[in-house]
Amino acid sequence: MEDLAQAKHNGVSQPLQDRLRLREKDIERMCDAAEAVASLPDPIGEVTGLTQQPSGIRVGRMRIPLGVIGMIYESRPNVTLEAGSLGIKSGNACVLRGGSEAIRSNCAIADCISRGLEESGLPSSVVQLVRTTDRAAVGEMLAANEYIDLIVPRGGKGLIERVTNDSSIPVLKHLDGVCHVYIDDTADVETAIDIAINSKAEKYAVCNAAETFLINVRVAAEILPRLVRQLEDLGVETRGCKRTQSVAPTVATATEEDWREEYLDAVVSIKVVDNLDEAIEHIDRFGSGHTDTIVANDIDRTNQFVNRVDSATVMVNTSTQFADGFEFGLGAEIGISTDKLHARGPVGLEGLTTQKFVVYSDGAIRHR
Repeated sequence: MEDLAQAKHNGVSQPLQDRLRLREKDIERMCDAAEAVASLPDPIGEVTGLTQQPSGIRVGRMRIPLGVIGMIYESRPNVTLEAGSLGIKSGNACVLRGGSEAIRSNCAIADCISRGLEESGLPSSVVQLVRTTDRAAVGEMLAANEYIDLIVPRGGKGLIERVTNDSSIPVLKHLDGVCHVYIDDTADVETAIDIAINSKAEKYAVCNAAETFLINVRVAAEILPRLVRQLEDLGVETRGCKRTQSVAPTVATATEEDWREEYLDAVVSIKVVDNLDEAIEHIDRFGSGHTDTIVANDIDRTNQFVNRVDSATVMVNTSTQFADGFEFGLGAEIGISTDKLHARGPVGLEGLTTQKFVVYSDGAIRHR
């Protein structure tokens, strides 16, 4: 409550205040996520792919921890528990540096983690919170390549870019969440509107919120007036192309920069497209490789979308806001990666581990 009161006093925007708010249901969801992580199979030590080779050796791969994970994040205090629980379950130690706007909440949650570790007979130092709001601490973490094996930034574009540019440690990141909903002319109208509204307005200040709607021209006249009216009733500002404005005159004019914008707010851009090809071309040009969904009842078109859109998560007939580690059955996530190495999409336990080869034999020796 103190963090939230301070944010209000400082004039922080409502979506960012929502990130700080910890209501009873938010705390319950955090605990549910931690319990879900605890109930997952332990990945460490698992040997997979054992194959017998002609030489007599058997070769497999064993999953092992990465080591020490440095987490640098803004706003959301729930990340303290998510990162801590995932780190513990995956056998990693964690150094957590949350934002100054959530310092009191982060300290309280970190204290709970420490007590839980001690009661379980584990060293409380396994999860450590940097308890200073001095920004110099971030620079020190990014240079600690002797002690930290992976840096995971989670926050705004400025933070991600700073970490990426300054870190001497490998970084697991995503820069933007410019997510799209494409509504095909084969889509069920009611379903399409429901998915679009939920993708944008379930939560605004999240990286999986839709920022652009792409509407097939054949259904634009039927869908757009209803969709825009519902968005405006929710207080969402709409910005669109000329064809959008021709059937929904209250929509403001979108610029090219709008197609690239991660609003993280009650704003959405809308473009009318001729067909699936144009929708995919738009996503390829302006998207961030995070999450994109198609609403359609034609299996060939949905398959094309899934195969051709190169994003970390590609969806069919559902809301982009399902792009979440908890919803994907990962228990929780340490973040969503738009990188292709070494993890992509919501990063759970497996993304916080690596593998080593293990070889078994009954005394085989190599003959050249």
